[in-house]
Amino acid sequence: MKKSKKALALLMAATMTMGLAACGSKENDTDVTPTPGNQGNPGNQGDSVVHGEDITLTVWGPSEDQSAEQGNWLPTMCEKFNEAHPEWNITFKYGVCGEGDAGAMVSQDPTASADVYMYANDQIMTLINANAVAKLGGTTVDEIKKSNSEAIVNSVSVDGNIYGVPFTTNTWFMYYNKSIFSEEDVKNLDTMVSKGKVAFPLNNSWYFASFYVANGCTLFEDGFNEAAGIDFAGDKAVAVTNYLIDLVANPNFVNDADGAGMAGLRDGSIGAMFSGSWDYNSVKEALGDNFGAVELPTITIDGQAKQMKAFAGSKAIGVNPNCKNQQAAVALAAFLGSPEAQQAHYTSRSVVPCNTELLAQDSVKNDALVIAQNNTFDNTSIIQPFVSAMGVYWDAAVNMANGIINGDVTHDNAAEMTDSMNAAMNNNGL
Repeated sequence: MKKSKKALALLMAATMTMGLAACGSKENDTDVTPTPGNQGNPGNQGDSVVHGEDITLTVWGPSEDQSAEQGNWLPTMCEKFNEAHPEWNITFKYGVCGEGDAGAMVSQDPTASADVYMYANDQIMTLINANAVAKLGGTTVDEIKKSNSEAIVNSVSVDGNIYGVPFTTNTWFMYYNKSIFSEEDVKNLDTMVSKGKVAFPLNNSWYFASFYVANGCTLFEDGFNEAAGIDFAGDKAVAVTNYLIDLVANPNFVNDADGAGMAGLRDGSIGAMFSGSWDYNSVKEALGDNFGAVELPTITIDGQAKQMKAFAGSKAIGVNPNCKNQQAAVALAAFLGSPEAQQAHYTSRSVVPCNTELLAQDSVKNDALVIAQNNTFDNTSIIQPFVSAMGVYWDAAVNMANGIINGDVTHDNAAEMTDSMNAAMNNNGL
């Protein structure tokens, strides 16, 4: 039986400091077919793989995926991969890095970062610009296109090239207490706050835009036209600002900060909150038989129902182009995004799969969590822009939300403050 040495790295900062290097420099084009018998060299991937070769792969992922209490998903999948590939004898080194942090961490020093890592797709341009994520090719790309929706494929694509193996959609939706709100109530937020308390993280930029997009505001047109900028201006935007001023003043509205929403669900003081699959287990425990999950509601502006829309994207497995063991790294990334691995991720941590075959299975498609997340992705979301200019949006959104919450933004100055927000989002006058 082949050796299988596994080493658990310390915290990511320590990993960076100690230089768990990905080794060597290769071009950013990983056109490799991840099959055991493929010894070919596509022209820029280094030496041919030798049967039984001893190699090391550094893999970074969230702490939850390396927790025994939550299924130990990442090390378990890596062990399975190693057993299935006798052409390599792999020593794995693990580091802790959340998908939302990968853009900054891997890009900080790509030559000393993970060979394979998990990232949220909105960081794709940061990774590309730092030469920190490989362009995939061959049967890896064929399988990605075959087993995912067009929207998921597009979420990891730039200029027609694919830069990661997607493993889940990434968005947020609404959890609610069925004993407080009916299925009809949860279709409209204003109906809900007339009947019970609702928590919403208004001063979290990832959630804030949903109100403005509902009333026709846009970010880079379809999300990819950087020259178009952000349009959170004019009467359509001012109407949303005025709506939010009234919403915050409603005693049944709670700004969800410091865990207020979850605490309220537990003690029954709050009937609904907005979050994602990462809070599923906690919400299910809090609500029990009263658990409900659903796509986003509408809001009522000037007497008309307007559909809230969340930012949506995906999470993917990326390969570092600076890794000398490209064939093994790509094969591992493909496996971590495979139906087997996605099923295990779903079972251990309720990470909703994006593989179309898994989503068609009754045990998956009838799950309230899956329905809520996928209905949101399909019906009540926009793809989160990952153009470089999007970086200016986040702080401007937080500042506006805080102004509304603390009362600095009022009906009297709503138009002026909305124009200032739009200018800040477009980096004008700063």
